[in-house]
Amino acid sequence: MSDQTDTHSAAASAPAGPQPEAIRFFGTTWVDHDGGYGLRRAAVAVGSLVAAAAGAFVLRFAYQGLSIAAVGGFVNALVVIMFAICGAIAFRKTWESFTRRPADPAREEALRSLKAIGFVGSLLAYFLRSLVEAPGEKLLRTEYETARTRYEKRRTTRSGNPTARAARKPKRR
Repeated sequence: MSDQTDTHSAAASAPAGPQPEAIRFFGTTWVDHDGGYGLRRAAVAVGSLVAAAAGAFVLRFAYQGLSIAAVGGFVNALVVIMFAICGAIAFRKTWESFTRRPADPAREEALRSLKAIGFVGSLLAYFLRSLVEAPGEKLLRTEYETARTRYEKRRTTRSGNPTARAARKPKRR
C-alpha cells in the first residue's frame, strides 16, 4: 500500500508540463541559476582548460616521439597539420552544438572520430562557452521556454471535454 502512495505522491508533486533537459555537470540548475550554478560554471571552465592543457602536453610528447624516431620533416608537418585541422573542426562543431541541434545527426556521428582527434579544440570550445553560460544553456533555454509557452497556450485555450459541451446543447428537432 505504501508503494502506491509513494508513486502517487511522486506523480502529484511533479510539475505539469514540459520538464527542462539536464546539462552535463549542471543538471537542471541552469533553469534558475541555483544549486551552485556559478561554482559549477567556474569548475567546468577551469577543468576544461586544465584538460586542454594536459592534452596539448600529451600531443607535445607524441610530437617529440616522432622527432626521436626521425621519421622526417614531411611526416612531422603532416601530423601537426592534421591535429590543427582536426582541432579547428572539433572546435567549430562543438561550438555550433551549443547553439543549435544538428541538422543531420548521421553526419555528426560520422565526424565523431575527427572530433576525438581534435579533442583539444572541443575542450577549448567548452572552456570559452562556460565563461558565458553553461555549455548548451542558450539552446535548451530557448527550447524549454518554447515548450512551456506552447503548453500554457494549449492548457488555457481548452475549455473542457468537448463531448460534455455537445451534451449540454439543446438538440434541434
